[in-house]
Amino acid sequence: MEPGNNTRILEFLLLGLSEEEEVQPLIFGLFLSMYLITVFGNLLIILAISSDYHLHTPMYFFLSNLSFVDICFTSTTIPKMLWNIQNKSKGITYGGCITQMYFYIMFAGLDDILLSVMAHDRYVAICHPLFYTVIMSPRLCGLLVLISWVLVAFYSLLHSLMVLRLSFCPLVQIPHFFCELSQLVQLASSDIFLNNIVMYFAAVLMGVGPFAGILYSYSKIVSCICKITSAQGKYKAFSTCVSHLSVVFLFYFTALGVFLSSGTTYTSHSSTITSVMYTVVTPMLNPFIYSLRNRDIKEGLKRLHWMPSTKDQLC
Repeated sequence: MEPGNNTRILEFLLLGLSEEEEVQPLIFGLFLSMYLITVFGNLLIILAISSDYHLHTPMYFFLSNLSFVDICFTSTTIPKMLWNIQNKSKGITYGGCITQMYFYIMFAGLDDILLSVMAHDRYVAICHPLFYTVIMSPRLCGLLVLISWVLVAFYSLLHSLMVLRLSFCPLVQIPHFFCELSQLVQLASSDIFLNNIVMYFAAVLMGVGPFAGILYSYSKIVSCICKITSAQGKYKAFSTCVSHLSVVFLFYFTALGVFLSSGTTYTSHSSTITSVMYTVVTPMLNPFIYSLRNRDIKEGLKRLHWMPSTKDQLC
C-alpha cells in the first residue's frame, strides 16, 4: 500500500478489545457499568467536598481536582468505544483521533502531577503542622493546580504536533479501543525516529519527575513519623497517607505496564488488559479508596445524603 498524506485520511479504524461479534454486548455492558460507576463515584466526591465546609482544606481541594480529572480521563475514551459498539462501527475521524489522543495524554499527565502535589501536601501537613495553613495557602494551591494544567497542556500539544507531521496509509487499523500515542506512531508510514525519541524522553521525564517528588515527600514523612514517640501519634500520622499511597501504587503500577508494552505494534492480550486497568479501572477505584479509608470523606458523604431532607424540614 502506497504511503499517503494526512489530508487523504478520512478515518482510522479502532479494532477494539475483541473482533468477535458475540462478545460485543458483554463488553458494552461491562464498560458502560464501569464508566457510570466512575462518573458517579467521582462526582459524589466532588459534591461532598464542595458542600461541606469541613472539607475545604488543601488536601480535599486537590482530591476534588483529581476526581474531576478522572471523570474527564475516562470520558475521552469510553463514550466513543461504547458508541462504536452500539452502532457496529469502528471508525474515528483523523481529527477526532488526534483530539482524543491530545486529551488522553493531558488528563493522564494531570493525574500524575496531582498525585505528586498531594504527596507534597501530606509532607507539609505531617512535618510542618504549625505552618500548614500558611504554607499551603489557597493562593498557592490554586497556583499549583493552574501550573499543572498549563504544563500538561503544552506536554500534550507537543505529542499532538509530533503526530501531525507524520504520514499514514489511506487505511489505518489501530489494534486498540482508543487512539493511543505509541500505536499511532508505530502505524505511521513516514520516518518515526524523532517521534520515538521525543515520546520516550517526554514519558520518562513526565513519569520520573512527579514520581521522584512523591518519593522525596514520603521519605521526609517517614523520617518525621519515626521521630514521633507515641504509637498512637505514628498511626494517626500514617493513616492520613494510606489512601494516597494506595492510589499512587495503583496508578504507577498500571502506568508502568502500559509504558513497557507501548513499544509493540500490535497489542497483546496482557497489554490490552493493562490499558484497561490504567484507563478505566484505576479512575473507578479512586473514589472507593478515598471513601472507604477516609473518615472525613465518609462524614461528608453522609452530610450530603441528609442535606435534602434537612432542607425539606426547614421549609
